[in-house]
Amino acid sequence: MDYDVAIIGGGPSGLMAAIGAAEQGARTILIEKRKRLGTKLMISGGGRCNVTSRLPKEEIIEHIPGNGRFLYSAFSVFDNEDIIDFFEDLGVQLKEEDHGRMFPVTDSARDVVQALLTKLDQLNVKIMTNSTVAALDYGATSHTVILADQTKVTVKSIVVAVGGKAVPHTGSTGDGYPWAKKAGHTITDLYPTEVALLSSEPFIKERTLQGLSLRDAELTVKDQTNKTIISHRMDMIFTHFGLSGPAVLRCSQFVVKLLNKDHQQVSIFIDTIPDKNQEQLYETYRTQIEQSAKKSIKNLFKGVVPERYLLFIFERNQIDPELKCANLSNEQLRAIISDLKEFEVKIDGSLPLEKAFVTGGGISIKEINPTTMASKMIERLFFCGEILDIHGYTGGYNITAALITGRLAGQNAAWQSF
Repeated sequence: MDYDVAIIGGGPSGLMAAIGAAEQGARTILIEKRKRLGTKLMISGGGRCNVTSRLPKEEIIEHIPGNGRFLYSAFSVFDNEDIIDFFEDLGVQLKEEDHGRMFPVTDSARDVVQALLTKLDQLNVKIMTNSTVAALDYGATSHTVILADQTKVTVKSIVVAVGGKAVPHTGSTGDGYPWAKKAGHTITDLYPTEVALLSSEPFIKERTLQGLSLRDAELTVKDQTNKTIISHRMDMIFTHFGLSGPAVLRCSQFVVKLLNKDHQQVSIFIDTIPDKNQEQLYETYRTQIEQSAKKSIKNLFKGVVPERYLLFIFERNQIDPELKCANLSNEQLRAIISDLKEFEVKIDGSLPLEKAFVTGGGISIKEINPTTMASKMIERLFFCGEILDIHGYTGGYNITAALITGRLAGQNAAWQSF
């Protein structure tokens, strides 16, 4: 079988690459090892598919802490606004939600995937599903894709879009790293990002707070010298193994990097009242105590945080919830406020990479052309999406990076095949 461009991988970047290549007139084949295309898109955004973000370009890049700056060149060619136009041209109307997140108006990821499949069909892209790639042979004038059944596909250009190692049930099982190494590329250390964190604190082991959510809490990661590494303010949840939820996922890559470095102690500090400092809170509650001496302290703090968390803090400090305000000492008040403002949870690790939402690490971006996604090692070989050492927070940022790098890889693979 002869084609101009072979795209390996039918996720967000692969689908975009196939469309990009075929639109340039290249005879394009898309090879996917699973029986369906777009599995990762189908589950993204809780099945609603958060296709991109409408935030300014600079903010999107800030939300891609793993080498997001590499994408500046790509953004100058095809950016988030172009993604929005692209989907609307395909007939997928989008709507904006909080933090600039863009979803299909129908709230259905299926509509996004179907629009892409329809476009591939219109462009006569040859699709091979249930087809595992066993090896890639790189040549001077053409490359060969060798399938597990020994079928050989000869092409001018190859785009590798097989993802990383996170969410393996979608097909991302690290297949592309050996092919990149064979081409002479460096694979930086792989690690989980956007992942739940583990803790051996007694209250976690005893499941005291399991299932409890804290809304709009500010989480701060500190290293063993008590230096602040990062803070994020979002929701979080206590689990039977540690911490999870949006704020925890955002902090996770920084925690994992610290843990991997010298296996040092890492703590997360939880601030449930981020808009006031400890002294302001202390003065506010001292005043309220003077005005409501007969009130129980449980009622004094009612509604500030979930009752279960409040009772946990009282118990930690050996304070009776029914204690009258008049009998609460200044030291006890300060202890309660301290736990509301900076409750420390020691972190031991994270769930494994297979349980993470996003892969950290990958093909070194120093070896990739930032405007074409071409390999600097092998002619007419391109990489895009999560196989690259680029990772962002959840919220449409990783899909944005995948779609943009996929678009550029596909177009340039087509141009270099002529």
